Amino acid sequence: MKILNRRYAAAVLAALVLAAVILAGAFPASAAPLNTEDPDLGLDCVSAILMEADTGTVLYEMNAGEALPPASVTKVMTLLLVMEAIDRGVMDYDTVLTTSTRASKMGGSQIYLKEGEQMKVNDLIKSVVISSANDAAVVLAEAVAGSEEAFVAAMNKRATELGMKTAHFENTNGLDDTVTNHVLSARDIAIMSRELMKHKKILEFSSTWMDTVRDGAFGLTNTNRLIRFYRGATGLKTGSTSKAKFCMSATAERDGMSLIAVIMAAPTRDARNSAAAALLDWGFANYAVYRYAEGDAAELPVIGGVSDVLHTVHGGFTSVVRKGEEGKVTAVPSLPERVSAPVKEGDVVGGIDFMLGDTQLGKVAVTAAHPVDKISFGGLFARMLRRFFLT
Repeated sequence: MKILNRRYAAAVLAALVLAAVILAGAFPASAAPLNTEDPDLGLDCVSAILMEADTGTVLYEMNAGEALPPASVTKVMTLLLVMEAIDRGVMDYDTVLTTSTRASKMGGSQIYLKEGEQMKVNDLIKSVVISSANDAAVVLAEAVAGSEEAFVAAMNKRATELGMKTAHFENTNGLDDTVTNHVLSARDIAIMSRELMKHKKILEFSSTWMDTVRDGAFGLTNTNRLIRFYRGATGLKTGSTSKAKFCMSATAERDGMSLIAVIMAAPTRDARNSAAAALLDWGFANYAVYRYAEGDAAELPVIGGVSDVLHTVHGGFTSVVRKGEEGKVTAVPSLPERVSAPVKEGDVVGGIDFMLGDTQLGKVAVTAAHPVDKISFGGLFARMLRRFFLT
């Protein structure tokens, strides 16, 4: 009876340990707080934020939650919904769209689309990204949702889904002469910029300095001067109106780390560009990304299974650390000595902790790479016979 009690206690303990692993490590943890004090970077703007794109880690913020008019940076959300519509098969890059009366009457930045003029989705997106074309944005919005009003409703719905707490859209392009409450915070813009960057095709457009549409007849020049003058710049969107002043979502990549710098309400174009560059410089100088690729983990013995061995795999992990500390992160596996059948493919059997000194940056799960069924009595008997005759 004492032996049975010990076995029962051991089984309970093992189950509790596995449950703790499942609860703590079934999914990659977000990066640990960096405990940094925001420096005084002397940014000449009302609000700003710096975010690492892969993890969403905020490295710097200044009045980042303040609701402000975003001007054409609005189009980051417009482009996100367009790219998601392409992913759903609503249209593709070669789909030809026709300009409506409403789209042809847009003011501000435009490519001067005429009512009834046709253009491929690829060129319309290119015009929005590179030249901030308001008319092209409306053509795309109408194609996705049927009307600009329906598209704006979708923009607000997507903002809620993404956790953009301050965002409220009233149009697709950011023109603010007739709106009453078209606002975003710097944090909202960073969030939607990060989501848009998952569509790599956008970065092909946003990193282009000059291009053309209408078979070369109409030239496009990027409104984002950082593309030409800042090393590693990849995008993303600028904006300016008399009400919003000068805004920007600036993205850049160096040494495998991608950053998003949002500047709101800078007094001049040069001040905006300088603030974005300074924020990006500070991020690249002070931080780096640690990456642990997904792959095979350990082989574990199986008790009572049709197979004696369980192959396991682990997920990937990414975390932002101080520059120079990426080589100091250690991966510490936490695995049982053996597992009991049955095991389903994908079952969590352990985890890997990522430690920087005594600080846990996060954890990923170790899971079963394949199922292992419980062996039957007949199967067990057959296995014993095989082992008997082979020895």
